[in-house]
Amino acid sequence: MQIPQIRLQSTAMKIGLNIEQPIQQIEQRPAVQSIEQPKAILEIQTTPGKLTIDQSQAREDMDLKSLSRRVDEFAQRGYQDWLAGMARRSQQGTELRHIEKGGNALADQARHNSKGPGKQFNLGWIPSHFSVKLDYQPAEVKIEAIAQKPIIDARINRVNHTYTPGSVDVEILQKNALDIDFINLFPDEIGK
Repeated sequence: MQIPQIRLQSTAMKIGLNIEQPIQQIEQRPAVQSIEQPKAILEIQTTPGKLTIDQSQAREDMDLKSLSRRVDEFAQRGYQDWLAGMARRSQQGTELRHIEKGGNALADQARHNSKGPGKQFNLGWIPSHFSVKLDYQPAEVKIEAIAQKPIIDARINRVNHTYTPGSVDVEILQKNALDIDFINLFPDEIGK
């Protein structure tokens, strides 16, 4: 027995796409830059240090005196010795004038005149402590610096930008279709 049938046959649509990609170009040239740094203004004032050394006392302690100092000392000592000699002669003359009063004045004077002063020695430091005198004035440095600002010149270059848009072309490669077929639909044809 034949059963009526409806047969459906479909064909899908086929679409073709032609795609052209977009093109984008970006070019950025570097900026033109100029930097100039002027030198700082620097002023330095220096007062030099001063060292003074006075060793005249130490040299005198070691009997290394200057000529003018030695002449002054000899003149002073000569004057003092002259005064002491006058006093001694005056006293001895007075003693000899009164010889009649007794005593042995002439022998005493001879003993006294022939005998020099006694030698003395004492511990000491040559030269004496702190006989060298130092005086130091330190140096002074004054620094004045004035900074200069940099001179910056910058020129920015524009961006070169080109853009070609893409495109899409659509085409139908195969149309869609639906075929309907009827089989054994009419009964009178069934018996034939």
